[in-house]
Amino acid sequence: MTKRIGIVIFPVVEELDFVGPYEAFGMLSVIDRDWKPVLISENGGVVQCAHGLKVTADYSFDDAPPLAVILVPGGVGTRREVDNPRLIEFVRSRGQGCSYVTSVCTGAFILHRAGFLSGRRATTYWGSLDRLRALGDVRVVDDDRWVHDGNVITAAGVSAGIDMALYLVSLLKDAGAAAQVQKAMEYYPKPPQFERVSV
Repeated sequence: MTKRIGIVIFPVVEELDFVGPYEAFGMLSVIDRDWKPVLISENGGVVQCAHGLKVTADYSFDDAPPLAVILVPGGVGTRREVDNPRLIEFVRSRGQGCSYVTSVCTGAFILHRAGFLSGRRATTYWGSLDRLRALGDVRVVDDDRWVHDGNVITAAGVSAGIDMALYLVSLLKDAGAAAQVQKAMEYYPKPPQFERVSV
């Protein structure tokens, strides 16, 4: 039986927030055909991302199939989507039936609005940690690439979503499968050395 990992996308979503995890879950589907990543948007069709990439959702909120896992990416678009009742209700209702509810970057604010982060440990993009802390009911973790609390997993910004996705593969299958996915992706980060400047 197909187990779907639903990635919720929306206008001005940050590309790597969802493309990185999608790649990991796509590699998982090669190893185990029972798993399948799918893209879901409010109305289906084409969604334009933060840097101009246009992607086509597989499903809309109305015709999305049952999900085993839900992932909410971040980006500037989350600032509007936290006030989108259809998106919040979709994440809330579908997330309640999922084995894991996950976010990358500022997708954490969507999870919070949908009721999944109150009283939990969580993280988000470094530039939004104080904003997450200001919500008052989240135990914000500053220095981890991802945080797992109950069945909720939040990742820090952008590339951290790949790390979280690999960790999630280890939970959905096992450590061996996660290592296979990592090798298939050739994901062994070794950042270039350059002079550090303040940003």
